[in-house]
Amino acid sequence: MPDIKYKRVIIKISGEALSGNLGYGLDHLILDSIARQVKEVSDMGVEVAIVVGGGNIWRGMSGSERGMDRATADYMGMLATVINALALQDALESRGSATRVLSAIEMRQVAEPYIRRRAIRHLEKGRVVIFAAGTGNPYFSTDTTAALRAAEIEAEIILMAKKVEGVYDSDPKDNPLAEKFNEIDYIDLLNKGLKVIDSTAASLCMDNNIPLIVFSIMQEGNIRRVLTGEKIGTCIGGNC
Repeated sequence: MPDIKYKRVIIKISGEALSGNLGYGLDHLILDSIARQVKEVSDMGVEVAIVVGGGNIWRGMSGSERGMDRATADYMGMLATVINALALQDALESRGSATRVLSAIEMRQVAEPYIRRRAIRHLEKGRVVIFAAGTGNPYFSTDTTAALRAAEIEAEIILMAKKVEGVYDSDPKDNPLAEKFNEIDYIDLLNKGLKVIDSTAASLCMDNNIPLIVFSIMQEGNIRRVLTGEKIGTCIGGNC
């Protein structure tokens, strides 16, 4: 079995990825695939924390663009991430993984409140930790949550699980000739205006020397491939 390259990681799973081919809501085939992949690497000794998005249910920005108060729209988006976190927890536990959902918005009936030391302790005990409700503050994306939590728990890398296979110079959906980057620096990512992660998240990762790999979650086994050092996706920030 190949050696694991990273001991503690954060996997950022977009809401879009969770919707699979449905385009909205939760695709249970995708949920089951992610659960299998996460359990596989957790059983190999990797400490796994997950940040989930909520765009498959609600996007705060879209609500704001329709005239809704931005803070209210963002709080609704945070609640959407809790729904996704609970669904992912159920999928993982049905496969025998010990999990904990930690929410930045307190809701004790369904999740533990986020406490940094508690999160680290769960990871040390081999539990998969799922971070829900973003940062708990409006105006911040779940990309920024992933960068912030990675810095807090001292994760070695962020794995950005998406539908696409990496970072391209243009949208591959619109441009069939779009070229994929194998590696790119954060500063180049920002200068080129590539909308893979938002600028706040990119700056946080750059300032804290946290590398990030963008890869497709749609192919079974890709999480293991990334963690064993196989060159798939796009490495951002070097040291991947």
